[in-house]
Parts: sequence; structure tokens; C-alpha cells
Amino acid sequence: MRPDFNRFPLLVAWEMTHACMLACRHCRASAEPEPLPGELSTEEGLALLRELATYSPRPILLPTGGDPLSRPDLFLLLEEAQNLGIKVGITPAVTPKLTREVVQRFQDLGVHQMALSLDGASPLSHDSFRGVPGTFDLAMEALGWARETGLLTQINTTVTRLTAPELPALAEILEAKGVATWEVFFLVPVGRGALLQQLSAEEYEGVLEFLYQASRRYTFKIRTTEGPHFRRVVLQQRRLAGDQDGALVGHGRGVHLSDGNGFVFVSATGEVCPSGFLPVSGGNVRQQPLLSIYRENRLFQELRDKKLLKGKCGVCDFREICGGSRARAWAETGDPLAAEPRCVYLPKPSRVAEHSL
Repeated sequence: MRPDFNRFPLLVAWEMTHACMLACRHCRASAEPEPLPGELSTEEGLALLRELATYSPRPILLPTGGDPLSRPDLFLLLEEAQNLGIKVGITPAVTPKLTREVVQRFQDLGVHQMALSLDGASPLSHDSFRGVPGTFDLAMEALGWARETGLLTQINTTVTRLTAPELPALAEILEAKGVATWEVFFLVPVGRGALLQQLSAEEYEGVLEFLYQASRRYTFKIRTTEGPHFRRVVLQQRRLAGDQDGALVGHGRGVHLSDGNGFVFVSATGEVCPSGFLPVSGGNVRQQPLLSIYRENRLFQELRDKKLLKGKCGVCDFREICGGSRARAWAETGDPLAAEPRCVYLPKPSRVAEHSL
């Protein structure tokens, strides 16, 4: 059965700490070496996990950061998640803290998948983007360790003017390394990412078409973050080819997550936002249960009602499966319900006419 995103989120990202040894040029959190004052304590983190275990269905937990490995109680929290039957996909930073022993421990604690960031197809391109020499080579090592232990892996890649030319070569690396999933992030200008150059709408369309072709060629799954128009491109390409099977997109067929709609973000200090790229707080888990914020906050409710979308997104024939990036709309226009700024598609005239009646 399709989950009801008005009742429960399917994915909960928890920014476990702001601390990270890297200085990535696109970092949403503008992470620094030390944790923020007032980050959730161990007991508060355990309470959050115990709340998640009451949801039906239980959501998938995505510990992120910063770097989750910078949190001293990480493995205690992962053990509790395992005991509670919560599926976990972790995103550690690629630093010396990520060792073969750590990867084995993830596997032992039932972590479903480990996601690593890779934004360039060579040490030169990747390390310059990440801000620390050696991260490319260590990522390659970590992928090998995961393969040895049987831990599924995902690669996260952020698309900017700097990284877009690297995508074809990155796809070859992922296939060779046996990666299960490629999560392609379309830059939202927040945090340090505000200093980077986004692609134009036309250039993004080219990337989306490349990803569709890659999904037909390679064995790994391809998903997008803040690029929901990938679903439109896939359907358009399927129709052109007469192929009703096509690529698997989103987090399952017919399940279309977006900011605040099946997806929720908890910051290191407990603020609850539609996503890390749309850092508008609806409340804090120290004062309210996460589920109350998710269900009752006005912004979250609006984001789940696609009839409220404005501009061409509001009349688009792909509105229900796409809806545009709400984070990018907010970052570029100040309005999270505005039209997606980086989409070339023009809705069918019949839908526009119908909307104007």
C-alpha cells in the first residue's frame, strides 16, 4: 500500500552533529571541526529514535551531518536503532575516522546502506571540491571495504558547473565498484553552496537526460535529490520509447517524496525542517514530538498540498509526480511554493487554460 505522507514521514534525516573535518565547497550545513553548542544529547537522541519506532510504518533513518562519526555516541545510537527495528542508511564523511573496522561495525549493527560523497572522477577534481587531499583515494578504499563486508553502498554527487563534466566518468567508477545507488543532488544555494554556480534550467535538463540514459546502461539505481523533474524526464523518455518498464525512480514506484512530504529533517540542535536545503523550522523536538510538528505545522501542510503550488508548477501536468524543488524555490525566490526556477518544461496549454477558468 502507498504510505500516507500526511500521517507519517517515510524518511527522517537527522543531522547528528555539525562537526566535520572536511571543508566541502557545497556544504549545506557550512560544517566546521567542532560541534555546535546545544546539540541533542544522547538521551534526547534515544528519545527521538524511540518516537520513530512508534510510527506506522517505521521510517528509514538517515544519520547525517557534519559527520556522524564525529559524534562519540554514534554506535550506541545505531545499536538502539537496530534494537527498535529502524532501518538505517548512514552518510559518514570520508575522513581518517572512516576505517575498515568502522565499515565492518556498520554492517554488524544492521546498517542497510552506507552513502559516501564523490563529486569528481579523479583525486584532483574530487579533492579540490572537498577541500582536503586524499578524500578520493579514501572513498575508493571505503567502497572496497564495504564490498568485502557485504554492506550496500550509495554514492552522493552534487551537480554544479564544476562537477557536471565529471558525471560520465563517475558513472563508470560506480559501476566498477559495485555501487547499489547513485543519489544525484541538484545544488540548492544554501550554506557554502550559495557561493557555487548552478547550472541553467537548460543545462539541468541535459543532466537529467544523461541520468535517464545512464539508468538504462548501468546496474545501479539512480535517484535525485532536489531534482524531482527527473521523474518527468523518465516518463517522457518512456513514452517516446514505448517502454512501460523504464527506470526505477524515487524511493519506490508510485512513492514520490519531497521536502516536507514524506521527508523531514532534524537539525543537530533539534529544529525540524522540511529538509536540510529548506532550513525553515517548524518547531523543535525538545518542545514537541517530531510527528506533531510534521503533521500540524502550516508550512509542512502546505508543502504536502500540491494544489497550492504557484506559477507553472501549479498547472503542470507532471505536478503530482514532480512539483519542483521547494527548497530551490525558497532559496531563489523566498517563497517555498513558487515555481521551480531550474526547469525548462512548459505545461500543456490545456492545463493552463483549465487553471485560469
